[in-house]
Amino acid sequence: MSSFKSKLVIFAIQNRHLFKGRLNREVITPQTSTLRLREENEKGAQKFSKMPADIHVSPVCIPGLPDGLSAEWIYPAGGPEQPGAADRAIFYTHGGGYVSGNCIDHRMHVARFVQATGVGALLYDYRLAPEHPFPAAMEDTLTAYRWLLEQGIAPARIVIVGESAGGGLCLASLLAIRDERLPLPAAGVALSPWTDLACTGDSYRTNAMRDISTLGSWDVWGGYYVGPNDPRNPWISPLYGDLHGLPPILIQVGDHEILLDDSVRFAAKAKAAGVDICLRVWEDMVHCFPLLAPMFPEATRAWEETMAYIKQKLV
Repeated sequence: MSSFKSKLVIFAIQNRHLFKGRLNREVITPQTSTLRLREENEKGAQKFSKMPADIHVSPVCIPGLPDGLSAEWIYPAGGPEQPGAADRAIFYTHGGGYVSGNCIDHRMHVARFVQATGVGALLYDYRLAPEHPFPAAMEDTLTAYRWLLEQGIAPARIVIVGESAGGGLCLASLLAIRDERLPLPAAGVALSPWTDLACTGDSYRTNAMRDISTLGSWDVWGGYYVGPNDPRNPWISPLYGDLHGLPPILIQVGDHEILLDDSVRFAAKAKAAGVDICLRVWEDMVHCFPLLAPMFPEATRAWEETMAYIKQKLV
């Protein structure tokens, strides 16, 4: 049974519309302004923008990333100021439904990973839909990953980490890295990954009202990202890929998520392909709940498990 604290926090998030004076939950439609969404996310992140004293941020220039995209090295104080001086790294693929997210609004999330593991992280922007549908995000991800390899960090000392759409991009990038014959990282870590942009899992319907994800987002944002392409392209939806030869993977997911089936089905297919896969399904938990640590015990335990996994793979 889930804790009282978790029930309270999740209830508050599910009903956040009430605190904004709205009776009904927000529903994403084609008329929803993506620009406004991005602005709100950045504005919200700025309220928590004070970096911990033991974490530093250093901008980096990645040749090949399109103009306007940023990248930065987030690292423990006293550590190397650039990836080339480090011996291990987290390569972070941010979430945001492929339509939102950047270094500004994910910096604090990634700083927590760095603080908990003692491992520096490369955080980078990628082009967003609907202006830039697939393959833009994947092209930018491969550009950033190649650059990180060029800094001299051994692939076996890199873990790719992502949440939500970024979790799906994490897993899809493992396929792309393998297919492009680049050196694979030590592991992948995906929190609530979006692995099926065809949205065929039953949990898209059965968990819609139990999750904290914004209603309708998977249909609208998924369509923006897929564009004219086949949603079952493995570099878009890794669930449909040949998963042989991938490195070890950890997936954390809640059983009240719309993306539950995306995680369960991907993990089953990965296991059948011989991948060292660890799937953790948490009772009564919702989208990306480990990021809510330390607000309730389940989030804290999942967060600590995830940090232990990253550290173990980078020993």
